[in-house]
Amino acid sequence: MPEGHALHRLARRQQQQFGGQRVRVSSPQGRFGPEAALLDGKRFTAAQAWGKHLLYTFDDGDPATGNAMVHIHLGIYGAFTEETLPMPDPVGQIRMRMVGDDLGVDLRGPNACELYTPPDLEALVRRLGPDPLRADADPSLAAAAIARSRRAIGSLLMDQKVIAGVGNIYRAEVLFRAGIDPLRPGTTVTPEEFAAIWADLVALMEVGAQRGRIHVVRPDDDHGAPAYASNRPRTYVYRRAGEPCRLCGTPIAWQELEGRNLFWCPSCQS
Repeated sequence: MPEGHALHRLARRQQQQFGGQRVRVSSPQGRFGPEAALLDGKRFTAAQAWGKHLLYTFDDGDPATGNAMVHIHLGIYGAFTEETLPMPDPVGQIRMRMVGDDLGVDLRGPNACELYTPPDLEALVRRLGPDPLRADADPSLAAAAIARSRRAIGSLLMDQKVIAGVGNIYRAEVLFRAGIDPLRPGTTVTPEEFAAIWADLVALMEVGAQRGRIHVVRPDDDHGAPAYASNRPRTYVYRRAGEPCRLCGTPIAWQELEGRNLFWCPSCQS
C-alpha cells in the first residue's frame, strides 16, 4: 500500500495536470458508471491527500448542481496509469477514466472509488490523525493520543487514527533515527521525543513527495550494504533483519507487531 508521501505527490501532480479543466469521466469497467456520468464534463477544481486517501473536487459552475467530491483509497492493488491524448481503447478493469485537455489517467483496482458528501469528508477527517504533509495538521492531537496509550510506539505510529499517512518504512526509520525502541509504550515517549519524531516525519515525507522516492539515510551513513531490493531505498533497518546495523554493527532485529513486520537495532534503539 502506498505511504502518505506517494498520495501527496499524486495529488500535486494531478492538480497540475487537470486543475481548472473540464474533464471527461467514464467507468469502462462499469462499477463507477452512474457516478462517472454525474461528473462527466465538470471542472476539476482540486486534488488533495489526507493520509493515504485521495480526494477530488469538481464544480460545473451551476448552483443548482453544486460541487461534487470523489474519494479514492488505492489499497494494496490500486494504481493510476497516464496516457497522452488520444487515449487508447480501455484494457482491463478500469474503474475510472479521467481525460483532460492534454492527457488522461486510468484508475485500476482501488479499495474505494466513490462519491463523497461534505458529511462523508467530515467523518473521514474525524477518524484520521494529523497528516505530517498537510499545512493544517495539528501534531498536538497525535502527541496526546500517544501520551495516553500503553500500546507500543511502533504500533501507534502505524495507526492512521493517531498519525495519517505513515507506513512501515517511515515507522521503522524515524524510530531508528530518533534512537527509540519501537516496543516502548506510548506513555513513556517524552514530549521532546515526540517533537523530534514529528519533525523528522514532516521532513522525510516531504522529500519523498518531491522526489517520488523514500530517502531516509543521512548523507554520512549513505554507504555500505545496498538497498534491500533493486529500485528500493537504502534503509537503516527496514527489511534488513539479521544484517549489521549501519552505525554499530549489531544484527538488525525483527518481529511481528500487530500483524506487521517490525525492524529495529537492539543497540542503537535501546
